[in-house]
Amino acid sequence: MTAADFSLERLPPFARDKLDTFARRLLERNASLNLTGARDAAAVAEHVRDSLAVAPFARDPHVDVGSGGGFPAIPLAVATGVRITMIESLAKKAAFLREIVRELALDAEVVAARAEDAGRDETLRGHFASATARAVGSVPVVLELTLPLLAIGGTAVLQRGSFDAAERRAAADALLVLGGEIAAEIVDVTGGDRRVLLVRKTVQTNQRFPRRAGIPAKRPLCADG
Repeated sequence: MTAADFSLERLPPFARDKLDTFARRLLERNASLNLTGARDAAAVAEHVRDSLAVAPFARDPHVDVGSGGGFPAIPLAVATGVRITMIESLAKKAAFLREIVRELALDAEVVAARAEDAGRDETLRGHFASATARAVGSVPVVLELTLPLLAIGGTAVLQRGSFDAAERRAAADALLVLGGEIAAEIVDVTGGDRRVLLVRKTVQTNQRFPRRAGIPAKRPLCADG
């Protein structure tokens, strides 16, 4: 299936209804919980559309790292039906996600933990067929947080804007360390300077990774300088 198959307009009515409920709850709770930068229904709809762009690549079971207010995890769970584990370190956001999962009766669970800690949890490490991590950091940072969670053959699905030469080199070098390879780069999935990187895990990730909490973002693997 393609991204067009998961457009809002082509989703069945029950799925659109669930996404409408999610959008309302998100906006209702946003003022007190700071769940998203989107402040109105139109802005939330754009986040939903952006999330659905990666739906063709979600596989069961799927993990979403740094789920925040629920993008892309909630739209993916609604549109694809795959089982999704959401990893969110902030307790208030994790609580909101659990409320949404219950209200929408989604096949999903929420793990309130740092991504680095989740990556070392033996019940999660090496378990998932696909992974996403939206607005978490540079490509090397996202790779360090997602690859340990994937089974061999699993795919990290990375939504990016620009992807310059320095970040490409750092990503390629990081993948040599983490045990993966870029399988595809799909440009302009939703229009403009947007792309999806598909990174396949090829071998087991060394037990040294992910490094302890905060270190991947502070000292990205193989970054210049």
